[in-house]
Formats: sequence, structure tokens, C-alpha cells
Amino acid sequence: MTESAAAPWPIGLVTVSDRASQGIYQDLGGPAMAEWLGKALVTPWRAVTRVISDDRPVIEATLKELADVERCGLILTTGGTGPAPRDVTPEATEAVCDKMMPGYGELMRAASLKVVPTAILSRQTAGIRGQSLIVNLPGKPSAIADCLDAVFPATPYCLDLIGAPTLETDPAFCRVFRPKQK
Repeated sequence: MTESAAAPWPIGLVTVSDRASQGIYQDLGGPAMAEWLGKALVTPWRAVTRVISDDRPVIEATLKELADVERCGLILTTGGTGPAPRDVTPEATEAVCDKMMPGYGELMRAASLKVVPTAILSRQTAGIRGQSLIVNLPGKPSAIADCLDAVFPATPYCLDLIGAPTLETDPAFCRVFRPKQK
């Protein structure tokens, strides 16, 4: 990717919710993701936000657009990861990804289990589409923070490995791990 170092990198923030997409329910997940990233990142970035329904074709099309057209190196979703019939975000993510990253879901569930026993019902996952990492987060804002706290220390290195934009964090908020260069 060639873009000016001063240009903010696009990060996709997708809220998957029938009610929020219809204006019945206020989107709390998208702002929670943006707030967490605002505290964590020192790299200039800009949010590319979408609030969409729990329809698999809509989710798939949105993820493809954010990865392929908007060129978001990181795409975070919130919502649609439970066992209810309309919770299809993980299936949509898997359908558009070249590689799945099961460690993300495993670690997010482990972190969430420290807070609530119902974390075993969550089906969060992550995958790679081209040079984009897509991470499915739960819908509850506090759970979003718990999960990002758990997985983000490895996320910038994952982005490096897939050729996505380099993200740097504020080590006082989120210390990331990158292997030492030889």
C-alpha cells in the first residue's frame, strides 16, 4: 500500500444490528470501538463506519467493500455473534475471508469468560481477506473493550504480516508485541 505517512489510515467499524440499522436502537457498539481505538492508536486513522442489518448478504457485501474498495487494513465488527437465528456475522466473515484466524475467537472468549459465563455462547472469530484483518467483536460495549484489550497486543504484528498499514499504539494504553528484527 502506498499512501502518505501523514494520511490517516482507514479502519472499518461495522455495527451489525437490525434495530440499530432501522433507527429503533441507538448504535452503541460502533462508538465503543472508535473510542477504544482513539485511546489505543497513535497512528493517524479515520473510521469508515457502517450500521447494517443482520442479513448475511449485506454483511458479506459490506466486508468486501471495506476491504477491497475502502482498503481498510483493519475491519472490526460488533454484533451478530451469538446463537440466535439472525446472528450470522461469523458465517459472513468466513465466507469472504481467504484465511481464518481462530486464535482471536479463542482468546476473546477466554477473556470474556472472566466476566460472564455466557461468553461460551459467543462465536466471535477473525479472518484475513487480502490485506485486511476482519475481527468479529461482541455487541456489548464493555465486552468490546474486554476483547480488544485481549487481542490487540498481537494485532499490529498480524497487520504487518499481511501487508496492511502499520499501526502503532500508545504503550501506556496497549502494549503490542512485535518480534525483534535481526
